[in-house]
Amino acid sequence: MAKKMSKEDDTKLFAFLGVFLTVIGFIIVYAMKKDNKYAMYYGKQGLVLFIGWMAVWVLAMILFWIPIIVLIIIWAMYLVMVLLWVLGMIYALSGKMKPIPVIGQFADKINL
Repeated sequence: MAKKMSKEDDTKLFAFLGVFLTVIGFIIVYAMKKDNKYAMYYGKQGLVLFIGWMAVWVLAMILFWIPIIVLIIIWAMYLVMVLLWVLGMIYALSGKMKPIPVIGQFADKINL
């Protein structure tokens, strides 16, 4: 027999998708779980993560021509973004509203 998903599992799934799929996840959460505080909390953090990824990408494109030191810094920034992304996914599945370091403070300022 297939186990039916509980309301809490459903909320955690949408919170996870909000972080995992970043901007697409935010759109999904906003369209389907707009009134769910937990899912929107992580959906907004996913949106800010996407903006962070884009900022790092733009910076990488601007600084790419500078020698090796800048390349190391760019790779370090990408590594930090991946770590924040994974941390966000873990937090979303935890069941607790815990802000992703650095990202969470910006996501809290989004009022939808």
